[in-house]
Amino acid sequence: MTDPSRKKVLLGLTGGIAAYKAAELVRRLTERGIEVQVVMTEAACGFITPATLQALSGNPVFTDMWDTRVASGMAHIELSRGTDAIVVAPATADFIAKLVHGLADDLLSTLALARECPLLVAPAMNRQMWDHPATQRNIAQIKRDGVIVLGPASGDQACGEVGMGRMIEAEEIAEAVSAFLAPKLLAGARVLITAGPTFEPIDAVRGITNRSSGKMGYAVARAALEAGAEVTLISGPVSLPAPAGAKVTQVETAAQMFEAVKRHVARTDIYIGVAAVADYRVDKPRQHKIKKTVEPQLQLKLVPNPDILGWVAARPKPPFCAGFAAESRNLDAYADQKRRRKNVQLMVANLAQQAIGADDNEVTLLDDAGTHRLERAPKEVVARQIIAHIAKLYGAKRRKAK
Repeated sequence: MTDPSRKKVLLGLTGGIAAYKAAELVRRLTERGIEVQVVMTEAACGFITPATLQALSGNPVFTDMWDTRVASGMAHIELSRGTDAIVVAPATADFIAKLVHGLADDLLSTLALARECPLLVAPAMNRQMWDHPATQRNIAQIKRDGVIVLGPASGDQACGEVGMGRMIEAEEIAEAVSAFLAPKLLAGARVLITAGPTFEPIDAVRGITNRSSGKMGYAVARAALEAGAEVTLISGPVSLPAPAGAKVTQVETAAQMFEAVKRHVARTDIYIGVAAVADYRVDKPRQHKIKKTVEPQLQLKLVPNPDILGWVAARPKPPFCAGFAAESRNLDAYADQKRRRKNVQLMVANLAQQAIGADDNEVTLLDDAGTHRLERAPKEVVARQIIAHIAKLYGAKRRKAK
């Protein structure tokens, strides 16, 4: 039986070399629980076979407007009905021009014209074609018509040249589509998130830090964006791409993170402290590298860093506050003590030895109602569950305040 809550996307392929990325895109979309129906132009079939995409999507691929597998004989009408979005990737310069002028000379262009659902396109073409005034006019026009344009990017192209026009990667498209389709549980909410570690210098080259990859914090930021929130992300030093759509401030030390939080907190509805902030910093860090030959033994005086989450929660009119607790033992007890001590509405607890650096996580949510365990899953999935729980608590808080 088909799951009525499952999102459905019609993925259209046009004739460009970037069509090879469609195989990965189908996989990425289905991994996110999205059903994919593929429609290909005749030119697209010259780059990748329908059999490949049928095997990956689990659905028959359509290429012909007169396909008899559609009972009514009107594939250009029926295929888009019940679809949450049409995504064309790659979208060639020719196809984009068709959209501008309402041309409908094959199944995919006819579907785009007869649709009742949103349309997203990922342009892919040679840099000269992308830069051409006609293409730029066409891109501007389809945006005015409500079409969502994903990319393109600059990079190596199949022609051997380098420049703008390269289709963005499958993971980026899947992330954008997933965000577009996600329930907007936090629509209009302003969310401030801290993520990653802080680094407290000892001298010019050494420092004290907490172990953190930033993956969980960045996943929470993406999930909040998917939920329709306006997201500001304050990040310690990590090696991760910034979540598309977030306003990102890069910091290094706990003091810098604290100052950045102070600048933004006044216009924040929800504060989520995911960052692994170092508890201590060196009292007087050295300006230059300490030479071992000069100081074979070294004593450091450590002083406490500011409690950022505690400071936010103690404001006269605090935002909704959620914190993260990484423990190595006594997880529930220590995390709940932290939640009560800091007076925050939600604490997300995980075992440090199982979470740091991993791509998946298993967490416990602690709030006034008790504990709620989330099974181990990719951090993106866990982040969406956390955001859904925050949205529920935040909504209840707002209703109570009225």
